[in-house]
Amino acid sequence: MLRAAVLGLAHRKAIRSIATSGIGRRVALRFVAGETLDDAVKVIRKLDAAGASASIDYLGENVVDLDLAANAARVYERALDRIRAENLPASVSLKLTQMGLDLDPAVAYAHAEAIAGRARAAGTSVTLDMEDHSYTERTLEMCVRLSAAHPGHVGVALQACLKRSAVDLDRLISAGVHVRLCKGAYREPRSLAYQRRGSVAAAFARLAERLLGSGSYAMIATHDEDLIARAIAEARRRGLARDRFEFQMLYGVRRELQQRLVAQGYRLRVYVPFGDQWYPYLTRRIAERPANVRFFAEALIRK
Repeated sequence: MLRAAVLGLAHRKAIRSIATSGIGRRVALRFVAGETLDDAVKVIRKLDAAGASASIDYLGENVVDLDLAANAARVYERALDRIRAENLPASVSLKLTQMGLDLDPAVAYAHAEAIAGRARAAGTSVTLDMEDHSYTERTLEMCVRLSAAHPGHVGVALQACLKRSAVDLDRLISAGVHVRLCKGAYREPRSLAYQRRGSVAAAFARLAERLLGSGSYAMIATHDEDLIARAIAEARRRGLARDRFEFQMLYGVRRELQQRLVAQGYRLRVYVPFGDQWYPYLTRRIAERPANVRFFAEALIRK
């Protein structure tokens, strides 16, 4: 209920105007590395020093012309060139609508394939972020194609809140795709998605158990300590080596928990977004946890 309310309010013009003001931008820096690739690289180096790796995301989605898509693809290519040249412990994440999926699926695939090839050359990977349910099937189809072309270097996010995800997970495992399992951050219809927190968490736990036992590389993306503990217990039960899975968390969220997992010897990858299109990303982060709502509201009151 809280997530739906926050996401609904975020689209209102007055709320967006306040949130993207100077104070809003300062608050966003809790969750966003900055607006440039150099900002992201600085964060990657700090994470590396703390024992974690990164997945960098050039913010943007639903581009309105193909020139913007081409520009976004070039940013990712430059990012991968930096990762390779500077031996940075990082992968990249991208949205297909930023590559032009709404305008020309063939162009979007070509951009994503070029980026996957660049990631392969850099010895790293690309993960396709999952967008709302209207893009799920197209994202999965392209991911499977990309994985066939660049095996071992392509992953996709799978949202536990969607009722279809159990079937989708089996499909991805069969295709050898790396899977980033997350709860889901979009406002989805009741007919397609679980609405209650407990139902989403239960679905996540079931999917995590299947993923950890599949042989595919598992990326467990959650800040929920109970789900993390259950994943660790399942990995131990199966005798799964710690290099066969990793935890993923968002930049700026639950930093103490991130440090604790690293100290315990688990792989941790932090999702590091950068760029000037940060508002949609910020609203989803605020909607995910009541603590984030309070943080943002208190910052606005103190302005």
